[in-house]
Amino acid sequence: MTSTDVHEVGRAAQLPTRRDEGVLDLEVIELRRESDRVLSVLLADPARRLLPEWEPGAHIDLGLPEQVRQYSLCGDPADRRAYRIAVLREDASRGGSEYVHTVLRPGERVEVGGPRNRFPLVQAAEYVFVAGGIGITPMLPMIEAVRAGGGPWRLLYSGRSLRSMAFVDRLGADPCVEVRDGRFDLAAALGAPRAGVAVYCCGPAPLIEAMELACAAWPAGTLHVERFAATLHDTADDVPFDVVARRTGVRVTVPAGESALDVLEAAGVELPHACREGICGSCETPVLAGLPEHRDELTDPDVVDRVMPCVSRARTPELVLDA
Repeated sequence: MTSTDVHEVGRAAQLPTRRDEGVLDLEVIELRRESDRVLSVLLADPARRLLPEWEPGAHIDLGLPEQVRQYSLCGDPADRRAYRIAVLREDASRGGSEYVHTVLRPGERVEVGGPRNRFPLVQAAEYVFVAGGIGITPMLPMIEAVRAGGGPWRLLYSGRSLRSMAFVDRLGADPCVEVRDGRFDLAAALGAPRAGVAVYCCGPAPLIEAMELACAAWPAGTLHVERFAATLHDTADDVPFDVVARRTGVRVTVPAGESALDVLEAAGVELPHACREGICGSCETPVLAGLPEHRDELTDPDVVDRVMPCVSRARTPELVLDA
């Protein structure tokens, strides 16, 4: 997703992961141009050992100099010899996409966390996939799995221009695929609300907002989304709250304007983390007491037994965490 040796520089920003997930040290074995703005990266174990299993919708955390970025796996889950990701060269890159496109080269090593799946393919009678730009990447293995199963499905794939849209050739001349360099009439494309349909959407925020509106009258749980960036929350009314890390015996106060993750780290409590934006799920921590206020993009508002401390806060004066 980011002339020095990336293997050595990456150590300075070592990739944190869940306690039950290791960090892989992988080699870049191929860079391939997928469109005029998208580069795919193939990663393998330097000794060519098999990589951990994954399912459609999974992503990896890619450790780059001074940052960690999340990228969806878009290869074949049955092929455990390598992971493929695709990186869009952003107009306003924070460093990750620019690094991949201009610095990263075959033979170099990168640290990889995961795979982790927060966008799983659920069982359904029918599927509708809606992708905007680089949002096509998590859907490629989903579509191939649904194709193999023989059930009904459709893909609506839009982008700025056809030249900028990756993997069009891989999708093939399938009547279930509609590719457009412009917007779809989503309500018309989806049709009348009905049960048994799983709608998947990944892309920029305006597309996801339009999909949420188009699916508002559909049965609960129909729409599944994955976002590129976290939703901004109004912090004007934030108040301090206490966090107790039960296993380590640490109590801290989280002021307004600071994250629980940062305050716990400063007190010596180490938690796994990667994005610090509430979109990757790596810092998820069990809640033993108190009510969390979820501000991440992954957790339903009514969930009370876990929290993402990188962005979320508390609805009670105290949260007790298994940390």
